[in-house]
Amino acid sequence: VQLQASGGGLVQIGGSLRLSCAVSGRTFNYYTMGWFRQAPGKEREFVAAMYWASARTYYADSVKGRFTISRGTAENTVNLQMHSVKPEDTAVYYCTARSSVTSSMSPSDYNYWGQGTLVTVSS
Repeated sequence: VQLQASGGGLVQIGGSLRLSCAVSGRTFNYYTMGWFRQAPGKEREFVAAMYWASARTYYADSVKGRFTISRGTAENTVNLQMHSVKPEDTAVYYCTARSSVTSSMSPSDYNYWGQGTLVTVSS
């Protein structure tokens, strides 16, 4: 199983950015896909998750209403659309997968991780 995240970069406060995660290696009908982030000096934190089969979504309170997780138009991709970004959104963002039909906010509950992609929010 491989997860490849992309789309990070520099974005101004209040701007938008879309991260993508290409997933390969197995069928993910019974998996939950997620995004976590880690800012310098801080622990990795949950951002959003989506149960692949039903597209049911879950969000951290800090991003609810601003970020959207969804299936991408390309096969086996998961996107994280970020709007109204804030300086506190600056972090390395990680794509992840969990072999369960339920979501979790704990990084240790996720089985597979991609490499991170850096998002920097500037004024």
